[in-house]
Order: sequence, then structure tokens, then C-alpha cells
Amino acid sequence: MKYIIIGLGNFGASLAEKLTKLGNEVIGVDMNMSKVEAIKDRITHAVNLDSTDITAVSSLPLKDTDIVIVGIGEDKGANIMATALMKQLHVKRLISRAVSPLQEMVLEAMGVDEIIHPEEETAERWSKKLNLQGVVDSFEVNRDYSIIETTVPEIFHGRTLEEIGLKRQYDIIVLTTIKISREKNELGTSRKVSNVQGVASAKTILHQDDIMVLYGHNKNLKKLLRDQKSISL
Repeated sequence: MKYIIIGLGNFGASLAEKLTKLGNEVIGVDMNMSKVEAIKDRITHAVNLDSTDITAVSSLPLKDTDIVIVGIGEDKGANIMATALMKQLHVKRLISRAVSPLQEMVLEAMGVDEIIHPEEETAERWSKKLNLQGVVDSFEVNRDYSIIETTVPEIFHGRTLEEIGLKRQYDIIVLTTIKISREKNELGTSRKVSNVQGVASAKTILHQDDIMVLYGHNKNLKKLLRDQKSISL
């Protein structure tokens, strides 16, 4: 595989090295010459150029590259500009980094459907994802309470939140639901689209494979996830 990684800070440099060690061809790009010099002997190629300059980035072998990763972190404007140029130049697959909700919203509006959050990918979050089957994502409010995203199971399909009674049975609040669909972009490839449905109410109807955003005590959330497949309504 051939990668171009734009931004050789801690995250970008580390990713570039790991991909190179796995036998991939990696081109690292940064406008800071000291960062380029620091990594040039540890990856396939390291290039010093301004990733927000369309003339400069057009010199990169974009058509022959499988994946372009915009890993710029601190300079959000440069991240968005570089990402926009990659979209304009129609790279095969584009992944960009977001360090704030607003930046993520802008990237999504640009049609970037693969977004990474290296600052948030902690061992704690991953341990929850792996330990709790069915969890899409989670956020720890404190030691006892969490907000999690979980897929709506088949048994809940077509029912309202009032009928299911998660508050009554588990003391869990459904904050909102997210409808998942797929749409084609200008290249004819499909991407996943998430549409938040607003604040949930007792009359909210659930649909299989959409997402519920739940808030509750960790022990109650775990119990719900264990019981989902065997709940009798």
C-alpha cells in the first residue's frame, strides 16, 4: 500500500513510522523542515512543502497513492485547507484528523467520512468498546456514569421509547437517536451518513441498526447490553 501522511507532528510521525515498518510505502509531508529532517531516515520519503498550496501538493504522486491522511493537529485552518485540496484533487481515499467538534462538523460537511481523533482514542475508551458488546462509542461522565452509543437491536425495531421503558426498567435515559444511512458521492462511492434526530421523547420510534445515545449508571448500561438479546417485551 502507498500512503501520503500530511503533518509530521507526534501523531503523523508515529503513524508514518508504523506503516513503514509494516512494509508500506509512506511519503511524509510537512512544511517544517526540522520535522522532515527528523524522520527522513525512518520512512520511505519525507518531503518539505506547504500542504495548503495547490501547486505544491500537485507535485505529489496523488494518483498512485492508495490513502492520503491529513494528520495536522494544532493548526486547524491548515488541516481544513489541506483536506479541501485533497478533496479537490480527487484522491482515492481520504482520512482527516479532527481535534474539536466544530472541526469535525466542517470536515463532514466537506464530505470527509473517515475522521480520526487521536487525542480521544484512550485505553479507557477502547477497553469499554471491547468489553461491552454492542457499544459504538462511549464517553465517561465520571467513575460511575457514562454516555454510550449503541446499535438499536432487532427486538426494539418499530417500538417507541415509551413502550420499551428503558427508564422504567433500567433507569437509563435515551438522549437522542441517530439515523444511519448511506449516500453516494460525486465519485459514485457510498459513504455512511449519520443524522441526529433531535432530543428523544416517549414517542420516539426506534429502527433496527440505528444508534441510541444512552445515559446512565455503568452497571445499568452493562445490564441492558447483556439483556438486549433476551428482553421479552
